[in-house]
Amino acid sequence: MKIYKIDCSARKEGSTSRSLAEKLLSKIKKPEDEVVNRDLDDEMLFITGLTESGMKIPIEKQTENHKKMFELSDQLVKELKESDVIIISVPIYNFGPPATLKAWADLAARAKLTFKYSDDGSRIGLLEDKQVYLVITSGGTKIQGEEDFLTPWLIHMLNFFGLKKIEIIAADQMALNYEKSIKNAEDKIENLFKD
Repeated sequence: MKIYKIDCSARKEGSTSRSLAEKLLSKIKKPEDEVVNRDLDDEMLFITGLTESGMKIPIEKQTENHKKMFELSDQLVKELKESDVIIISVPIYNFGPPATLKAWADLAARAKLTFKYSDDGSRIGLLEDKQVYLVITSGGTKIQGEEDFLTPWLIHMLNFFGLKKIEIIAADQMALNYEKSIKNAEDKIENLFKD
């Protein structure tokens, strides 16, 4: 089995979302499994300089930056397609996603690769459905509350790609009661994998 772990926190050390994702990974991973780590804080590009709608620029008009963008986009699509389980660890920043996660979604949204349009104009996700775990943390925002604009957006994007089996592990409102938030998330991880 191939496990694809995506980390989004701008913090390397002391990140709660990263730490919880590692605890989750330890529950999922078997000795023979492969883990592909994608740290969005290490390498992420933003879509710029498009000449038409969608991720399209004729090869002869691509700059070196465009070529890097498409190379990374191709790699992100490949990682999604080849994975069996996906873990996304993400903090809520100012009620929404980190900019790197939005950039990741923009680069992964590729017509005819991760989604397509049907004859009636509706969108169809092209990724084979697989289990997705969202490890979401916040300082003051209630996850799936009215001020949480990350979770519904992220679920919508994953559904757009065809990924519908989504489990949320939340450590929210940590600024109000850190210990309780962490315990709730850790308990959820434990309960998910009880025999």
